[in-house]
Amino acid sequence: MQQLGRMVIIGAGINGLVAANLAQQKGWQVTLLERHGEVGGACVAATAELEGQQHDYALGASVLGLMQDFVWQQTGLANRLQAWAPTHPKLVHFPQEQEPAWIYRDPERLDQEFRQRFGEKGDLAKFRADEDRVVRFLQQGYATGHAPTLEAAEAALGAELTALWISGSAQQLLTHYLTAERTRLYMAMTVTESSPVSLREPGTAFTIPMMDSGSVFGSYYGFVRGGIWQVTRTLADLNREMGVQIHTGCHVDGIDVDAGTVHSSAGTLPFDELVLATDPVTASRLTGNEPLAQRTAKERVLGSAGKLNLLFRRPVRWKHGSTAADSDAAFRFLFAVDSLDAFEQATLAVLDGKTDYAPGYYQVYCEGAAMRQQGLHENYDRLAVFFKNLALGQSGEQLAAVEQDVIGRLRPLIENPQDLAWSRLLTPRDLQQRFGFPGGNLEHTELAPGQLFAERGYCSHPQQRFYGFGDMERVSLCGSSTYPCGSVAGTPAWMCIQELLRHRSGAAVSQAGRD
Repeated sequence: MQQLGRMVIIGAGINGLVAANLAQQKGWQVTLLERHGEVGGACVAATAELEGQQHDYALGASVLGLMQDFVWQQTGLANRLQAWAPTHPKLVHFPQEQEPAWIYRDPERLDQEFRQRFGEKGDLAKFRADEDRVVRFLQQGYATGHAPTLEAAEAALGAELTALWISGSAQQLLTHYLTAERTRLYMAMTVTESSPVSLREPGTAFTIPMMDSGSVFGSYYGFVRGGIWQVTRTLADLNREMGVQIHTGCHVDGIDVDAGTVHSSAGTLPFDELVLATDPVTASRLTGNEPLAQRTAKERVLGSAGKLNLLFRRPVRWKHGSTAADSDAAFRFLFAVDSLDAFEQATLAVLDGKTDYAPGYYQVYCEGAAMRQQGLHENYDRLAVFFKNLALGQSGEQLAAVEQDVIGRLRPLIENPQDLAWSRLLTPRDLQQRFGFPGGNLEHTELAPGQLFAERGYCSHPQQRFYGFGDMERVSLCGSSTYPCGSVAGTPAWMCIQELLRHRSGAAVSQAGRD
């Protein structure tokens, strides 16, 4: 194998780990630095002490879904881990409705459900078909590592679909295809999962297909046996076996870009390529790049998601579902609002920090039931509730009333709420303090206008190197703030290294021509 030189990667979250894996495979000698005492970034676990027993739960991400199957396969994760996704229809509860709506995978059954339950008269089949075209276009770009452009989108999709699905607003997209308020509400949910953005803002339509662009489970979400944190722990093991040097608890004192050295508690490390798998604020500070520091200071970075982890002494028995084996593991969604206007008001209510909590929606991940489907029977049943909307203000410990409100919304849906034994609320403030995210957002920066699609990069010459950082020739950025986003797990890193390989190859060809 050709030796490509020395690469230092800063940040051992999912992107840093994927970048290290691919780069080491391709011939770089990789050193990976992580400031925390463990790898994983936001994909890590904490331990609850409960009734004399210990039980792990996810601090950040809970579910696997947006990772690309080629990343899952080619990193070696597929050979080490077991993963599974429920096929049972998702169940969606709306205010004042006794029975949930069923979100079938089959488009015809879903269309019938929405027509009967919501009075939908639009073209849901065309919505799904057009979305699938956009998703396939995105996935092709992910795989080849080619940065996005509106010109490429128009060439592949046509001007109309590009305007609707990529550059347009979510509100325009939803009203174009759908008529019923509740159908639009359900489809709008993913737009604000990562960021408190208005549905009326340009570019927000793109979040919908992007959040369906995973391929491990074919655009669906699922679970890793043992917990999502097994992904990063196992990837670190695979990387070490390949020869990657990983230093945890490592402080970076400074970077001399011109000299090609990183000064750290692990020593002075020379590099031929430096990859920053971290947030852009940290990357700007470490490289001493003032123009980038000024740019990142103006970016929108707020997160507004909460997460409530729950442990039950016995398996949760849901009041709604079916006799299917995976019914208890089905995803469940609860809406606290019943119109797009109310959805919008709740989303934006927490922006100024004066309102701590504005109920919007709740996504219930039945992690314990998913473990049992994979043959893992734990001492306690585990639920995770991802919900909106919280301000970047107080920690979970300070918001006991919010915690009780979320639990109160779940109780009517559960036959055995008395088995609840433990809970912990995590807020954007907790994420900011635990992981160092500038505004408590798992994506580092909001999925907002000017920070989406082809504008989600930091290179001074993006046509040449989209994942470059500023005008620094040997420095790349592939954290969650880069395209597509952190939720599409490991994809920014994959695309960054693929682009870097092409750039290196092109530079070598140019040099050979000059010689």
